[in-house]
Amino acid sequence: MVKISGEARDWWSTVLGEKEEFDQGCLCLADVDNSGSGQDKIIVGSFMGYLRIFNPHPVKTGDGAQAEDLLLEVHLRDPILQVEVGKFVSGTEMLHLAVLHSRKLCVYSVSGTLGNVEHGNQYQLKLMYEHNLQRTAFNMTYGSFGGVKGRDLICIQSMDGMLMVFEQESYAFGRFLPGSLLPGPLAYSSRTDSFITVSSCRQVESYKYQVLAFATDADKKQETEQQKLGSGKRLVVDWALNIGEQALDICIVSFNQSASSVFVLGERNFFCLKDNGQIRFMKKLDCSPSCFLPYCSVSEGTINTLIGNHKNMLHVYQDVTLKWATQLPHIPVAVRVGCFQDLKGVIVTLSDDGRLQCSYLGTDPSLFQAPKVESRELNYDELDVELKELQRIIKVVKSQGIWPMPEKEDDLKVDAMVSSNFDPVSQATDVEIGTDVVPSITVQVTLQNRIVLPKVKLSIYVQPPLVLTCDQFTFEFLAPEMISTVSFSVYLKKSYTPSDLEGNAVVSYSRPTGTPRVVQCKFRLPLKLICLPGQASKTANHKLTIDTNQSPVSLPSLFPGFANQSDDDQVNVMGFRFLSGSRVTLLASKTSQRYRIQSEQFEDLWLITNELILRLQKYFEKQGIKDFASSFSGSIPLQEYFELIDHHFELRINGEKLEELLSERAVQFRAIQRRLLTRFKDKTPAPLQHLDVLLDGTYKQVIALADAVEENQGNLFQAFTKLKSATHLMILLIGLWQKLSADQIAILEAAFLPLQEDMQELGWEETVDAAISHLLKTCLSKSSKEQALNLSSQLNIPKDTSRLKKHITLLCDRLAKGGRLCLSNDAAAPQTMVMPGGCTPIPESDLEERSVEQDSTELFTNHRHLIAETPVPEVSSLQGVSE
Repeated sequence: MVKISGEARDWWSTVLGEKEEFDQGCLCLADVDNSGSGQDKIIVGSFMGYLRIFNPHPVKTGDGAQAEDLLLEVHLRDPILQVEVGKFVSGTEMLHLAVLHSRKLCVYSVSGTLGNVEHGNQYQLKLMYEHNLQRTAFNMTYGSFGGVKGRDLICIQSMDGMLMVFEQESYAFGRFLPGSLLPGPLAYSSRTDSFITVSSCRQVESYKYQVLAFATDADKKQETEQQKLGSGKRLVVDWALNIGEQALDICIVSFNQSASSVFVLGERNFFCLKDNGQIRFMKKLDCSPSCFLPYCSVSEGTINTLIGNHKNMLHVYQDVTLKWATQLPHIPVAVRVGCFQDLKGVIVTLSDDGRLQCSYLGTDPSLFQAPKVESRELNYDELDVELKELQRIIKVVKSQGIWPMPEKEDDLKVDAMVSSNFDPVSQATDVEIGTDVVPSITVQVTLQNRIVLPKVKLSIYVQPPLVLTCDQFTFEFLAPEMISTVSFSVYLKKSYTPSDLEGNAVVSYSRPTGTPRVVQCKFRLPLKLICLPGQASKTANHKLTIDTNQSPVSLPSLFPGFANQSDDDQVNVMGFRFLSGSRVTLLASKTSQRYRIQSEQFEDLWLITNELILRLQKYFEKQGIKDFASSFSGSIPLQEYFELIDHHFELRINGEKLEELLSERAVQFRAIQRRLLTRFKDKTPAPLQHLDVLLDGTYKQVIALADAVEENQGNLFQAFTKLKSATHLMILLIGLWQKLSADQIAILEAAFLPLQEDMQELGWEETVDAAISHLLKTCLSKSSKEQALNLSSQLNIPKDTSRLKKHITLLCDRLAKGGRLCLSNDAAAPQTMVMPGGCTPIPESDLEERSVEQDSTELFTNHRHLIAETPVPEVSSLQGVSE
């Protein structure tokens, strides 16, 4: 069970200097003055070069630092990267202080002298020895390298990945870590006598000290292929483990001689490894960590770990179980556990701005005592009678089949209103459309709450290339019955037509009980936002004819904003010009109750056709006519639809090839970089052998391929939008053709429009093919043999679109022969009774697919030729309409 206290109990605290900076290596706890009392001192070094030693002894808990708490403060001028305490001086086993600067390692002795006056004891810092470093230091570790007794050796890691080993007053050797790019945390394991670090490849690596000692000297090492094949002196890793993230710190824990553990703190997880590199356990962290410290646990076989994070929290884990969480007044960058004034287990934390605090974990005792419950004897006979009565009531309610449902009012009401006029000053910015002035229109969303909702998020979605001036809003309803209103503008950004004019306002919030809720409100944008009045056209490549059961309506009355004043006599002809440049012509028959929509582009028919049907329905509703219906009696334009599918799929394949080629050139570019870096690091310069020319040429290829990938992604996005427009049109025509219900049209939309975004990993073609195959196998199946066919559970990009196109053709064929779309339990039942004349089974071989294709050709002929053979009767001629 997790125990959480409000805040860490402050035992002693202070603030170090002014505007000084600290990091995880700047804090150390040890009996540095060799007092023998077992009391720790706090040693802190800063990047400003100040070294401070504290011995806290507050009079009462929570006191700040007193003057006598500071034993020593020295300015060493150079920035202090790390401080450690160990047996660093030869000839003695006394503890000494090692201070690491960027270009120097200094070892000091700290000693105290008893004072004869009221100022107390005096402490001195004496330099024992120092090493000037040839390379910039990053961090250090220490230990009994090679199994030496009674003394500690120091290993310093440089910024360029070199390990420098110092045997106290003398320099031993230096070795470069293979493949080093950036330095990482470093620790020494005494049990395995090895150094453990995390490389820039995001893997934990272990190097034996003996291998380091006998490897080629760093000063003589040349990174050439001949020396890499030398006689046994190459530095090799003992073991490596890929953790997939950069590490913040490493700590070796060895509480007994039988086993040790390697703890690694990552950016999102912390890992516990065995000393051979195998994972003992790992824990995913909820917050970004800042520091950690494993320490001994009271439970046998477990280890406790302190982990500080960037939310000012300090968590205590027992292996992977969170045991305690406490609040700190700062973000810790270093944490240690020490003993002060016989008080064991004091937690010492240091922030990056110098806030030093000693704290302990605990809770204030509760003085509340629960009152004693009066015990009374139970009457089991009465309980038995009550139980039987309750069971009788439950049976009555079940038999009636009516469960009382409490009426709930909506916690939040959402309403969206689209302005009837354009914005006086257009909000369209960075548009990629021609010379036309792009208008913008304002949408107003109003929210009204019934209860207190502290955090409400409103997200607005429209179909690209429509964009919003703002799409995310946050509200705080701190009292009931509040009303909040936000406004934003919508405009067309790119030079192609959106697949839909419908927008969606989605509100997400959490009820006081913690239950998440979502409320949405849809709104429809006007056609005039993306379309202007245009000239009607006599001819067009693509034509559709919509039949109705009511007398034709004057087009200017249906589209009042698109009537052309110069053509008042042409009340049954109207032209539309999209901002993208494409044109659509709408014609109304005088006597035959038909409307024709024609355009040069197949996908452009969708918006005008849909708008026509919606406006007709609205018009006749105002007239009080409730039995208005529209239908489509022509052939389904599958060939035009298949051309858009092929174009979209071709762009997907092209994008896959370009990304593969870009990956190859990137690998080549990095390989040339590595070779050049090796040449530049070489002390004896060698000719570049045109590697610089090859690097420049590869770089230009990478840039050109990246531009090609970006251009292809833009074309693919545009093709997907056009494909969605054509898919909407196909669903509309199939619904009108077979007079499908709203539920059946919803099933078609779920099958044909499953994705909001098209990606290389999961594309439209394979997703739609799987959905249609499922429909053909279930509700549109002919026999139990088809129902037994197993569909692939893994979706991969297909080799071509032939299978998808045949399945779409077969779907239309089944619907034409009486198939019924449903998702009920009896959907898998064979529908031979409802499908007159039989139907074609799902093809299981190439021969069957060919026969299906031949049979369906008679039903779904090319729509372009069919329009020419069956013209719309009594449609007024376009003679005299200007081009």
